[in-house]
Amino acid sequence: MTKYLLHIDTSADSGTIAIGCNGVILAYRTNEETRNHASTINNMIHDVLADVKISFKELCGIVVCGGPGSYTGLRIGMATAKGLCYALNKPLILDNRLTLLAYQVYSEHGSQYDKYISLLTAREKEYFISIYDKDFICIVPPQHIIEDQLQSFVEKKENTYILSNAPVTVINKILINNLHIDTNIKTDLRSWAFFAYNKYKSNNIVKFSSAEPFYLKQVYTHK
Repeated sequence: MTKYLLHIDTSADSGTIAIGCNGVILAYRTNEETRNHASTINNMIHDVLADVKISFKELCGIVVCGGPGSYTGLRIGMATAKGLCYALNKPLILDNRLTLLAYQVYSEHGSQYDKYISLLTAREKEYFISIYDKDFICIVPPQHIIEDQLQSFVEKKENTYILSNAPVTVINKILINNLHIDTNIKTDLRSWAFFAYNKYKSNNIVKFSSAEPFYLKQVYTHK
């Protein structure tokens, strides 16, 4: 049976809207006007639906990347996803960008690496991190850390694949013998579609009334 999922990602400067069908991307749009999600997101949604020639009612669920990212961008994506879920009575699937980045390299390399680490900059000397083992079991849930904590999170984890936009000077502080560094932190839509579809099949959904984006809240900051 055909299962269409609408994907919404406003976690980066350029927003992306896509339609997946049974785990395969059929159409997508990317906003060329960076940080202009509010004025473009609805048009992009209508465009991808038109590309696939389906209506809103034919969607089986809404998938949104909940962050990390900018407060404003994430709020726009989340509000749009929640509104559609409410209006269409569709389930919401909430994904974390750190998980998606780790999954797209895990799906390529499998157990070749003992650990998969996603490390994204939050602000100066602050980062978002999440770690997964060779079976893609999450051993460090997505969270915010400061630079001084970094080595304690990754110590004694050899044969490790890390995706990060952190400065080279920071990566060099990670004392791992076999460390593969990947600076490509763009979410792969094909991998995301497959990942989200499996969550949909497993009924791994969230209550859209209480779902919140994952961003650097003021309470987490330090001076």
